[in-house]
Amino acid sequence: MNSPILVLNTGSSSIKYELIDSRTRTRSAKGLIERIGQEQGRLTHRGADRPPYVSDRRFPGHAEGLDAMMEAFTAAGPELAPVAVGHRVVHGGTRFAEAVLIDDEVIAAIEELAPLAPLHNPVNLTGIRLARKVFPEVPQVAVFDTAFHRTLPPEAYTYAVPREWRELGVRRFGFHGTSCAYVTRRAAALLGRDLAGLNLIVLHLGNGASATAISGGRSVDTSMGMTPLEGLVMGTRSGDVDPALAGYLARASDLDAQQVEHALSHRAGLLALTGSRDMREVRARNDDEARLALQIYTRRIRKYVGAYYALLGRVDGIVFTGGVGEHDAATRAACLAGLDRLGIAVDAALNQTESGEEREVSLPGAEVPVLVIPTDEEWEIASQTLARLAS
Repeated sequence: MNSPILVLNTGSSSIKYELIDSRTRTRSAKGLIERIGQEQGRLTHRGADRPPYVSDRRFPGHAEGLDAMMEAFTAAGPELAPVAVGHRVVHGGTRFAEAVLIDDEVIAAIEELAPLAPLHNPVNLTGIRLARKVFPEVPQVAVFDTAFHRTLPPEAYTYAVPREWRELGVRRFGFHGTSCAYVTRRAAALLGRDLAGLNLIVLHLGNGASATAISGGRSVDTSMGMTPLEGLVMGTRSGDVDPALAGYLARASDLDAQQVEHALSHRAGLLALTGSRDMREVRARNDDEARLALQIYTRRIRKYVGAYYALLGRVDGIVFTGGVGEHDAATRAACLAGLDRLGIAVDAALNQTESGEEREVSLPGAEVPVLVIPTDEEWEIASQTLARLAS
């Protein structure tokens, strides 16, 4: 008997969806709606034994993207009759340490946490609300990116800020946890190692980007902080900046805190440096502006790799994942350039080989294997959804 779970992974500029049989792990349909909010978007829907259904048009927001997903199932199949819907939710705060069944109280809590993830929690809620309307009798589960990082020790999650701020919940939470959970297990399998004894650095590089230090399957430090804004340079997010920036801009440009935060989240990163938030477009250019942006982007990642190496003391593998991490060989090489003394070296030929498979791209016999592992957040969400329903 089929037990299809519809997985909705609503990102800041995209929607991934899959219909996955929870017993056999087979996918009867999958789709991607990309470049939401840009001038030209694309929906690509793939069903079993059918040619792809493609729709090129503008998607002003996520609601229009989700409507288009429903149209794609109607036009190209299969029948959409899930036994459950699993939703990716970025920020669960300290309240949600594991996947939960969605009810009105959970929705209210996710909404309350929206100021901590303004690019994500609101669009996650859009998906949840639409799915509850379309499938009112179907159980729905929220899977939180922050849950994987519940193992951060106090010295990693505590900011050196006034006590009253900390009592208000100001702390590091970390994100991309769904991806980290999946690729960590796959890295252990690929290396033939017991996860309990494995130290990894996971680099999830996409429109959002993060670095995570993992020891024995547990997150011990991560670059994103209280919100997904901290850390690496991203598509539209600045990553690390001087905390005094907001105060300076208030004095120099009469900007308030909300305006600064909005700019750092929506108008910074690669977009601010090049005019494009898409790494593919930046990589295709050959001008000084694009070259500088790539240097800034990869230098920041290299700094985090070195810091996490020092923190872990021993690194058994470095994992690249996410859209950029999986497909951009030049970025992978630049992120690890000059780290040979640490036993980290990328094999040029292996790294350049195009493949959608899990693979090692380090030099043969390298002290620290470098892995490319396509993330499968959708299966991780389906798996956690199934586990929640069974509990």
